[in-house]
Amino acid sequence: MQRRQLLKGLGALAGAMHLPVLTKAAEPTVNQRVLRIAHLTDVHVQPLIGAARGLEKCLHHLQNLDIKPDFIFNGGDSIMGAHKSPKDKFTKQWSLFQDVISSENGLEIFPCIGNHDIWCETENARSFNDGKKWALDEYQLAKPYYSFSRNGWHFIVLDSVQAKADGSWYTGAIDEAQMDWLKKELKSVPAATPVFIMSHIPILSASVFLDGKNYRNGQWNVPGSWMHEDAAELTDLFYQFKNIKIAVSGHLHLLDKVEYNGITYCCNGAVSGAWWFGSYHQTGPGYALIDLFADGSFKTEYVSYR
Repeated sequence: MQRRQLLKGLGALAGAMHLPVLTKAAEPTVNQRVLRIAHLTDVHVQPLIGAARGLEKCLHHLQNLDIKPDFIFNGGDSIMGAHKSPKDKFTKQWSLFQDVISSENGLEIFPCIGNHDIWCETENARSFNDGKKWALDEYQLAKPYYSFSRNGWHFIVLDSVQAKADGSWYTGAIDEAQMDWLKKELKSVPAATPVFIMSHIPILSASVFLDGKNYRNGQWNVPGSWMHEDAAELTDLFYQFKNIKIAVSGHLHLLDKVEYNGITYCCNGAVSGAWWFGSYHQTGPGYALIDLFADGSFKTEYVSYR
């Protein structure tokens, strides 16, 4: 009887080992990807030299990824140049850019203004402001800076291209009204909501030291048109908000990633590379792919579309 009971018990145990195990459905993890963004900057569309075809190829590439981006950030400088150029040349460049976007892109686009987007027939404040208004119309923006929220993240787009004090061309900064708006905007965002910032000109960059021979007479020379003149004021402001995670830019056509006080500043190359003549220094034509996660983390990758 003991032997029979032992065999019976072993048989029951073996049967139990083959029963299906019922488990609770997996819940979303805190590091689940909630958004994928394609950051395209410095396209510099113009007639000839294959610029329009290059933009088409870039748009086709990102829209045919296994995991397609949710939307596009356009970092500015969509056209080759408007500074002191004839009005008809400027108009043709915008028309060409808009034609490619309307025919080859199916994703939502959030733009910011670059210096090349501003038609400035003569160097004075009125001409500069009129040119910026034209760029706003092309981008269908009511204001040159704005914000929005999506999938648990908050996005802030800055206008980093300002006329100099004397009204001549431009420098990198945000004006007083925009600074006031930015402070209020950051205070209004819940502390648990991660923040993503885009500007055309880098707020903070390492590439500005390496774009040419900028060390002379014992000093580094970094022009205000290359990196924000108000970088110290902005980084001091950002230090107060631990939910600011990443700030992306273009402008330099170079690729770098700087981490300062817990914020990652990414200068994300250029779709046009060296203005459609290959690589600019060590950075080839490309765009950034940015994955954002529910816990406020992110992952960036620079992608070649050629």
